[in-house]
This record gives sequence, structure tokens and C-alpha cells, in this order.
Amino acid sequence: MATVGDVLRQNLPHILEESPSGSGELHVLAVDDSHVDRKVIERLLKISSCKATVVDSGTRALQYLGLDGEKNSVAFDSVKVNLIMTDYSMPGMTGYELLKRIKESSIFREIPVVIMSSENILTRIDSCLEEGAEDFLLKPVKLADVKRLKDCIMRGEGRESREGRSQKKRRSDDYSPSLSTPFSSMSHPCDPSSPSLPSKKSRL
Repeated sequence: MATVGDVLRQNLPHILEESPSGSGELHVLAVDDSHVDRKVIERLLKISSCKATVVDSGTRALQYLGLDGEKNSVAFDSVKVNLIMTDYSMPGMTGYELLKRIKESSIFREIPVVIMSSENILTRIDSCLEEGAEDFLLKPVKLADVKRLKDCIMRGEGRESREGRSQKKRRSDDYSPSLSTPFSSMSHPCDPSSPSLPSKKSRL
């Protein structure tokens, strides 16, 4: 199976061709039911030189990706998405449910999905990471978070984070996570100084 890094590197030439500036910007699909949060995330992505597509629900995201089964959905050939960021708490379809639908897709399952939430709930965080989320960010999302994710994708380090998740799942009983430290100040899987095992669980 191709790794996240492999998929991203395969998509980069297409992005370079489609980008008006030719600067190789990444395309991020951001999903949030809050108008304010969508504007904030869109602004952070643009500051980080990312192409941003924002939608207000999980259903809209599935329609955009062509995963809703409707004939009028956007065809995958015209969608070049390198990262999906979604709020966890949304009416109709939660970010967790959207994550599961994406990971069940043979086309999009290797695309990194980042869950965002204003609540630091251990069971919520753990369930998302176990389901295949690349990261879990506490709101408000910061510019440093977006830049770190972009740098991680550009370096193609998805393999390491996935291996860390796999090992974390096998050794979940070997340590006790703590929520005493905010996510924004913890180590991240894309940070070279972070422990390689288990990078995500240790942040909890």
C-alpha cells in the first residue's frame, strides 16, 4: 500500500501545474460548521501559502470529494486534495464520522486527516487517532499548527506517523496518557525533536 508520503509526492507535480503562481501550494479541504472558524482557518491556510477549500458540513465535504454517490458530485480527477482538516463537533455528521468515511475510501484513505476540537476529551482524541487521524488539534488553531502540518506533508513524513500509530495501538496498555498539558504545547509527530514512539499517544 502506498504511504501518505508516496501519495503526496505523486500529487505534487499536478499541484505545481495547476497553481497560478507555480509555487507548488498544497490544497487543503477544511470542514467546519462555524462561519467564524472557517474564516480563521481559511486565513491561516492562505497565510501559509496553501490553497483552501472550505465547506460547512461533513455532507458537503463528501459531495466535494465525490464520496456521496451522487452523479453531480465533483469528480476525483478534478480534486487534488493533500490534507483534510475537519471540526469534530458538527450537526448531522461529526468529524469522526467523516474521518471514517474517508478512511473507508480506496481513493482518499491515504490523505492525511486532521481533527480539530475546542474540547480536550481523551476518549474523543484516542478514538480519532485509532481510526486513522493524522493529528488532533485543539482550537483555536494557530498559524504554527498549520505551518507544521504543511512542512510535515512537504517532507512526506506520513510513514513515520502511521508507524507510530500502529505501534501505539499495539502498546496502548503500556502507558497512561495525561491531559495536563495543552495540545498546542506538546510534541507533534512532524516535529523532528518529538519522540518517534508513540508520538501521538504521548501528547495525550
